[in-house]
Amino acid sequence: MPTSHDPHVERPLAAFAGSNERVFALSPADTGSGPYYFVPQPSYWPLVGSAALFLLGLGAALWMNSVAAGPWLVAAGFAVLLVMLFGWFGAVIGESEARRYNTRVDASFRWSMSWFIFSEVMFFFAFFGALFYIRQLSVPGLGDLMSKLVWPDYTASWPTNGPYINEQFTPMGAIGIPLLNTIILVTSGFTLTVAHHALIAGHRGTLKLWLFLTIALGFTFLGFQGYEYFHAYHALNLKLSTGVYGSTFFMLTGFHGFHVTLGAIMLAVMLARVLKGHFDRQHHFAFEAAAWYWHFVDVVWLLLFVLVYWL
Repeated sequence: MPTSHDPHVERPLAAFAGSNERVFALSPADTGSGPYYFVPQPSYWPLVGSAALFLLGLGAALWMNSVAAGPWLVAAGFAVLLVMLFGWFGAVIGESEARRYNTRVDASFRWSMSWFIFSEVMFFFAFFGALFYIRQLSVPGLGDLMSKLVWPDYTASWPTNGPYINEQFTPMGAIGIPLLNTIILVTSGFTLTVAHHALIAGHRGTLKLWLFLTIALGFTFLGFQGYEYFHAYHALNLKLSTGVYGSTFFMLTGFHGFHVTLGAIMLAVMLARVLKGHFDRQHHFAFEAAAWYWHFVDVVWLLLFVLVYWL
């Protein structure tokens, strides 16, 4: 017969409004082996996030219509969004460290992260599909007999800025910064794997060192990417406005750089949590989720290097 001190006993969190039904969750003392799914207390963070999105949308609309308050509302929206992110993720971290999550919750987190990465795969698949369509169908089509009647002097070959832009540019080569950045990202995948194995083995010092190196490599990549953009604009005359080549180049590499930034921030948060003593060999899915995301970013860059820089 279980007692009230049994950590696996159902404990009511709150009553549904207008009903006698009650919801139950794991006790904070539970080690994660209980049979029940954790149900958090009602949270105000979704309302805070909604307020942030409202301010961002309203501010952007006013900004585009040259209303003076627009930029200030956008800044306020980002500030509220940051508060929401810190607060909501902090609440989840607190629940995790209190061991309120069992294997069912862990499976939910893993499926959620898997579907999120799948959505990111589709995101980049659309852009790679656009690049394939342009290179294999659109540009060759501009060289056929009918198109020659419209643009008789256009040479249908890649790279190109299109038949209606006469400005000259130099395409970005694969050797140099792109190759260096490839080595950096592949190396960062290796250092992150070493850090993960150190976490599983309980070697906290090794974990901190290799995780820090991974973050440093990520931000080094971003620094070289920024220099590459500067070089493209000023030395190669390669800009976002340089026809179809410039738009596809900056669209693909720019969105990838944004994802590298997010991944580096995620890993930096993981390092901060490691320094606070979080994670052990059984409970570290947040670390794994960040690692999954970083390896995804690595794979996307390898495709970029081959399809955008090399071929």
